[in-house]
Amino acid sequence: MTVSGILDFHTHTFPDRIAAGAVSSLQAKSHSRAFSDGTEAGLAARASAAGITRCVVLPVATSPRQVAHINDSSIRIAQTAEETGLTSLGCMHPDYEDWSGELARIAEAGLKGIKLHPVYQGVDMDDARMLRILARCGELGLFVLIHAGYDIGFPGAAQATPEKVRRALAQAGPVRLIAAHMGGWRCWEEAADQLGPLPNVMIDTAFSVGRITPLGDAFPWTEEGLRMLSPEETVRLIRRWGPERVLFGTDSPWSDQAEAVRDFLALPLTEAEREAILWRNGAALLGMRTA
Repeated sequence: MTVSGILDFHTHTFPDRIAAGAVSSLQAKSHSRAFSDGTEAGLAARASAAGITRCVVLPVATSPRQVAHINDSSIRIAQTAEETGLTSLGCMHPDYEDWSGELARIAEAGLKGIKLHPVYQGVDMDDARMLRILARCGELGLFVLIHAGYDIGFPGAAQATPEKVRRALAQAGPVRLIAAHMGGWRCWEEAADQLGPLPNVMIDTAFSVGRITPLGDAFPWTEEGLRMLSPEETVRLIRRWGPERVLFGTDSPWSDQAEAVRDFLALPLTEAEREAILWRNGAALLGMRTA
């Protein structure tokens, strides 16, 4: 089967000077293994080896003071996408003082969306600080990609449950939202129930399909702690959401991109469904060629 390209819509990198420490810290927190060194060069090399055409880097601001600096880096990554195969979204922290002006700067620089991580940022999705960001993104034509559901490193943290995401969207006004991790990690069915009927919501496949590779013996989740969606569950959920609303993502460095591509291509999907998820849907969001 031939597709126009493979677009990995969910990856992460860190500045070279802190990448090793950041990956080590996050491995320890999540008790799961990383598959690249967390640098831009490392991601580009792994993606190329996996046959991935373009990666979307999703930056996360864990404090307000990081926002402008991270966005400077995101703009640089996006501007060199043709040479590196990497592009980037912007970031925002709910406590950043000039949130409105910074979102305008992101849009003016040509970035198409932003990443929010309610769990890492410690703010519920239906908090007023998040609502104003969603509303402003809608005004500017930016989409918002969020970590949705629970998080492997924060067992029980509930800032991004499907119900809270649904409440946020009901209050924020029209905005395109991508709920990562098949709509909500470890609450996949609830996400389909709560968010599936909303036409402005899309999902990605990151860190929900395939397997978790644990780091050592300890693991933060009990009771099926290592279980991800089976191929049968994945296909059923893709078709429940509609393949036109699904994006391929790996969550690199937290999964092996080559393995993720192989697992996805092994799913019993039609050629049109694969083309939409691997390339067409994401390319359209980024303003790239889709045919």
